[in-house]
Amino acid sequence: MTNFLDINATSPGDLRAIIDNAKAMKVARNGRPKGALDDDQPLAGQMVALIFEKPSTRTRVSFDVGVRQMGGQTMVLSGKEMQLGHGETIADTARVLSRYVDLIMIRTFEEQTLLEMAEYASVPVINGLTNRTHPCQIMADIQTFEEHRGSIAGKKVVWSGDGNNVCASFIHAAGQFGFDLTFTGPQTLDPEAGFVEEARAKGANIVIERDPFKAVEGADLVVTDTWVSMHDPVSARERRHNQLRGYQVNEALMRQAKPDALFMHCLPAHRDDEATSAVMDGPNSVIFDEAENRLHAQKAIMRYCLGV
Repeated sequence: MTNFLDINATSPGDLRAIIDNAKAMKVARNGRPKGALDDDQPLAGQMVALIFEKPSTRTRVSFDVGVRQMGGQTMVLSGKEMQLGHGETIADTARVLSRYVDLIMIRTFEEQTLLEMAEYASVPVINGLTNRTHPCQIMADIQTFEEHRGSIAGKKVVWSGDGNNVCASFIHAAGQFGFDLTFTGPQTLDPEAGFVEEARAKGANIVIERDPFKAVEGADLVVTDTWVSMHDPVSARERRHNQLRGYQVNEALMRQAKPDALFMHCLPAHRDDEATSAVMDGPNSVIFDEAENRLHAQKAIMRYCLGV
C-alpha cells in the first residue's frame, strides 16, 4: 500500500515518475471534452472517498473530475457530515472507510488527523492539504514550470510572503527535485527550520533573504500565496497585512527577476494584496495553468497510490 502524504516522504524517483505520468495523461487528453473518459480506465470499479474538513474549490473539483475521467466513482464527505474526531475516533473512521472505499483523499486542518488516518486505514491515503503542507499543489506547480521552461533542477525559485503550508511543500520539493529556493518574508513568518535543514541536507540551496528585491535577483520562478486564511479572524488579517505589505509581488519586483521568470500563485488570491492584478494577468503568469494541472498531477498521484 502506497500513501502520498508529503513530497519529502516520497522518493525522488517516484516523484519524477508521477510528474512524467501527469504530463503524458494531459497530452493524451488534448482537445477532448472535459467529461470524456480517458482511453484507459485505471480506476474502473474503484471508489474514492474525498474528505473535506476545509472548504475547497480546486481540490474538490480536480479530484472529483480526475476520478471520473479514469473510470472511478467518488464519495464526497464534509467534516460536518463525518464529525472527524468528534465522537468516533479518526482511527475507527479510517478502519470503517477502508471497508467501503479503495482510496482516501483528505483535506484537513491538523497534520495529526492526516497521519492518524494513514496509520489506521488499510487503503492508500492522499494529503489534499493540512495546515502544515500542501504536496499536491506543488506537484502541479512543478509540472507547470517544466511545461514552460524545462527541467526545474538547478533553477532558482523565490517564495515571497508567508512561510506557510504551500511554502513548506516547495521547500520539500527543492530537496527532492534539486532546485534552489529563496524565502523572502518577515522573520515572524519564516518557514519551519526543520524543513529548511532537511532540504539543505539533501543538497538544496535554501536561502532566507529579508530584502525582496535582492531575493528575486536571477529568479526563474517567483511564487506567493494569500496572506490570510479563510478562517483567520479580522485582527489576524490586519497584522498579516502590516507584516507582509512590503513583500507584495508587483511589476517592480518582477523586473528584478530574470526577464522570462514565471509567476505562480496557487489561488484563491486576494488580488492587489499579495500580488497585483498586473502581475497575475501579465505575460509571465501561469496561475491558470497551475490550476488546470492540479487535475493531471492528482490523477497521476492516484495512479501511483493504487499501483495502476
